[in-house]
Amino acid sequence: MIKIYHNPRCSKSRQGVKYLEDKGLEFEVIQYLKDEFTADELKEVIQKLNIKPIELVRTKEAIWKENYKDLELSDDQIIQAMVENPRLIERPIVVNKDKAVVARPTEDIEKVL
Repeated sequence: MIKIYHNPRCSKSRQGVKYLEDKGLEFEVIQYLKDEFTADELKEVIQKLNIKPIELVRTKEAIWKENYKDLELSDDQIIQAMVENPRLIERPIVVNKDKAVVARPTEDIEKVL
């Protein structure tokens, strides 16, 4: 089952949902600001994305700039920062089996279908 980690207030995230709907695909919407990631779930998604944890962080967010920007953090500490502050997570994330993509641009969803 395809999953999309979605923030309804984000236009790119809404575009991702619409893209999957327009394709007629079945998928699960996970509103990650409400149904928050555990550290293990986030690690699994990062592994499927094949990126380093810092690459999933929205480093322009005030939370990051004020609390983390000047610190030397391990991957686990970065993951913990995202778990505690889910607004830091880039979106939308689309996961299909063992692959995942941050759907920016939206068409990148094709890479996991």
